[in-house]
Amino acid sequence: MRFAFVILITFSLTHVCAQAVDSVATKKVNNLFQVSHELATKGDFDKALKVNSDAKKIALEKLGKESSVIGNCAQNRGLVYLLKQDYPEAEKWFLEAKTIYEKVLGKEHRNYAGILINLASLYYTISNNDKSEQLYLEIMTLLERLYGKEHSYYAQILSNQANLYLNMGNYERAEPLYLEANAIFGKVKGKEHPDYAKSLTNLALLYMEKGNNEKAESLYLESLTILEKKIGKENSSYASGLHNLALLYILMGIYEKAELLNLEAKAIREKVLGKDHPDYTSSIGSLVTVYFYMGNFEKAEPLNLEANAIYKKVLGKDHPDYARGLNNLANIYMNMNNYQKAEANYLEAKAIFEKSLSKEHPEYTNMLFNLGYLNQILGNYEKAELFFLETKSIREKVLGKEHPLYPECLSSLAELYEKQTRFLDAEPLIQEALNRSQATLVNARSFLSEEELSKYTATFQNSGDALNAYLITRLGSDAQTGILPSLAYDHALFYKGFLLSSVSRLNSSAQASIESTKINSRLKEYRRQLAAQFTMPIAERNGIPELEGKANIAEKELARSVAGYGDAIRQVKWQDVKGVLKTSESAIEFVHFQVNFPQETDSTLFAALVILPEMEQPKFIPLFEEKSLDSLLNSKSERKADYVNNLYTLADRGAVAVEAHKKSLYEILWKPLEKELTNVNTIYFSPSGLLHRINLDAIPINETETFADRFKLIELNSTRQLVIPTQIKNGNNDAVLYGGIEYEQDSMFQNNEPLMASRSRGELSFSNVDTTLRGGSWNYLAGTEREVNTIEKIMQTNAIQIKLKKGYDATEESFKNIGANNNPSPRILHIATHGYFFPDPKESHQSSVNSRQEETVFKISEHPMLRSGLIMAGGNAAWQGKQTLEGREDGILTAYEISQMNLSNTELVVLSACETGLGDIQGNEGVYGLQRAFKIAGAKYLIMSLWQVPDKQTSLLMTTFYKKWLEEKLSIPNAFHAAQKQLRDGGLEPYYWAGFVLVE
Repeated sequence: MRFAFVILITFSLTHVCAQAVDSVATKKVNNLFQVSHELATKGDFDKALKVNSDAKKIALEKLGKESSVIGNCAQNRGLVYLLKQDYPEAEKWFLEAKTIYEKVLGKEHRNYAGILINLASLYYTISNNDKSEQLYLEIMTLLERLYGKEHSYYAQILSNQANLYLNMGNYERAEPLYLEANAIFGKVKGKEHPDYAKSLTNLALLYMEKGNNEKAESLYLESLTILEKKIGKENSSYASGLHNLALLYILMGIYEKAELLNLEAKAIREKVLGKDHPDYTSSIGSLVTVYFYMGNFEKAEPLNLEANAIYKKVLGKDHPDYARGLNNLANIYMNMNNYQKAEANYLEAKAIFEKSLSKEHPEYTNMLFNLGYLNQILGNYEKAELFFLETKSIREKVLGKEHPLYPECLSSLAELYEKQTRFLDAEPLIQEALNRSQATLVNARSFLSEEELSKYTATFQNSGDALNAYLITRLGSDAQTGILPSLAYDHALFYKGFLLSSVSRLNSSAQASIESTKINSRLKEYRRQLAAQFTMPIAERNGIPELEGKANIAEKELARSVAGYGDAIRQVKWQDVKGVLKTSESAIEFVHFQVNFPQETDSTLFAALVILPEMEQPKFIPLFEEKSLDSLLNSKSERKADYVNNLYTLADRGAVAVEAHKKSLYEILWKPLEKELTNVNTIYFSPSGLLHRINLDAIPINETETFADRFKLIELNSTRQLVIPTQIKNGNNDAVLYGGIEYEQDSMFQNNEPLMASRSRGELSFSNVDTTLRGGSWNYLAGTEREVNTIEKIMQTNAIQIKLKKGYDATEESFKNIGANNNPSPRILHIATHGYFFPDPKESHQSSVNSRQEETVFKISEHPMLRSGLIMAGGNAAWQGKQTLEGREDGILTAYEISQMNLSNTELVVLSACETGLGDIQGNEGVYGLQRAFKIAGAKYLIMSLWQVPDKQTSLLMTTFYKKWLEEKLSIPNAFHAAQKQLRDGGLEPYYWAGFVLVE
């Protein structure tokens, strides 16, 4: 959504030459121009054009053909056609005005500059970016000569040109222009002037587009404060400010605030502008959007009907805006299951679009698509297919296959064919839709913000849900799975291996040097422009081959100059994984997905995608429903030790099993895979969802044997790592140990200077965590100090150089300095502290606010690397929501912040006692977020805890592990498994040894 405003500058439309003696006629003509513009604004274009003709007649009679006022007439007529959206006519009259001004006034006159601005604005509106940019450059040169750079006119043109670059997706060129314009307005008109407030609004829009919502919100609020002070609340400009801020909150999913702002803006516009004004209907439309996303269709319907009545009265039933209102109303009825009313509105909107816009217009194809979807719901498959095929044909012709809407056609047709069991027709469509979605994300990952990428990633995951649901349905009807298992494995590799792991690493590694940062900046610019071009119809695109060529060159430059960049951008397929497997080895991607086919359900299923060296394609094996595993993991036992021991033993599962007729972990997870793993010794696996909360090695097969006794299990973030393993330099033999940390802030003052303060506000920061999730305090962990002291002694005997961070020295700053400024990270990083894992949000932002209020989730995103992190020195203050000091970190180290570090020299990270104080881990993907953060940062191995293991046993496990690794020279995996087995063979229950997992 773009909400940039283009300032139409006409300067003085009064006659300034010798004919000024006819000032009465000139004044009358100018008054008619004003009337004409007001009529056009209200949508009464015929009357507006009639008034313009009257004005021209007077001008010709009183002033003659050689008057500049005739140019004003042409310009006014062009503005009417611009508002009417008749762009060819608008261009015709603007060009006529330009010719007259050039002849009568010359190219150095302000009216000539004004018509150039309106022409540039017209070309901006119709996305003729080259013409628009060329004109703005000419205008800036002219205005600099006429007024100088420190003039509001010059600042307005800077803003307009910045709007153009924003529309092109060229944020790097837009931002300095916005900032320069803002500075001029502030200097010339003052920082409390409405024009300065408007320039803040443009800046806010830029940051909103860049995904920096926090900065956008701050600017919108500052703008509103200025407008309220200088022009008051009952003003259309103030109402527009409220409207813009509401749009931001809609994007952020904060619908309660958006609703209040829209209601206030609507009331002001009704009073100041009247109900027939477009801004009033715009407020209604924004409110409809809010209520639609809130799921409050009863409130959305009457508002939409009111808007439609206004469109019908002001614009007529044949206007596209009226048709858009009908489409929105139909969408509301669809969600209210009133399919008859929905169909009637869709058909009426389709007829209007066909008449007013043509059959090849994108909005016409939207109606076709909606009708196809409706008929699919109603079971009218033949009609649905015809609508979908027509949509696909037109979009392919007009928008092209690279347009974001094209894969939607493919997916919908594929779903229809799956319902009809036309599998051979469905499969190529599924494959193409996935490939095109992947290509879009590969392009977008270089310029999207972290939050935006998270939303795109969630959307892409939905396509994986559909794919896996098709597989379940086919297996349930004994149908052939076709190529779907291969597509599902490739989807898992791309999703978990590339999107969730490599993308963040790509963006951080590209900042390795000044030169690579410059190259990466160019790459972002090219790819953002490409993405913007691909959203346009084919006929309006410009310069795509050149942009693609520049982007490819920039990416190759990065691959040559940045170590590991080439591997990070490489796309891996299931055949690549199969190719590296040896005899008796297997790769397994576990997946979990919402069952949304053939009907929407609230069921989440887990499945395994298995590869063996001899397989022609992966094997898809359904496992269990999430609620089966969830019930096993949600303990009602008062003593956690009893609960964990029951979970990881077969001898006597007691109340845990009886309670919910539960099967054991082995029965629901590993037993369905036994047939495929008959001759397998080594299993590489990547967990998903709730499986991150389980130690798969420790699952018992019988009373004396665990799964790790029968197989060598190697846990990976993604089996993509088999093809592209983590490379460690191993250039040093040092370690950094954190333990015995002081979490209170009160004592953190030395030399009367506070050592901790609030972090700089990033796009993903702990400050964005809902405060209702926080509170309480973290207690000092005496056992962690003993632990790191013991480990220090073992390492010292093995010639490892050690830095010990305890007490108040264990700050967030000290942690973030690891690997900074091109200094190599330590070989070993051991962190014994508290950690947090918040619940996974069950819904996206596009969901009911009522349900979101019932279940506390994050305010800004579903990003798991914000729902998990570590508590460092002094972290209690920020955790409790207290104000902290500027310039320092707050002691809450999020997984996202860890992911931005450089740990490419670190062979092992150990997170000891991470879950202390939170009871059972509540966040499934949050666990994965913390785990993934260290892998993105470049660490090779990660050992982390799944529950609070008592100090004594934790220390025993860790010291045993380090001895086997450093003294007995076992590999890290072998040393870790040997240490756990030694504790198990020593008679310790699973609670004391199974709480740690190793991730490679």
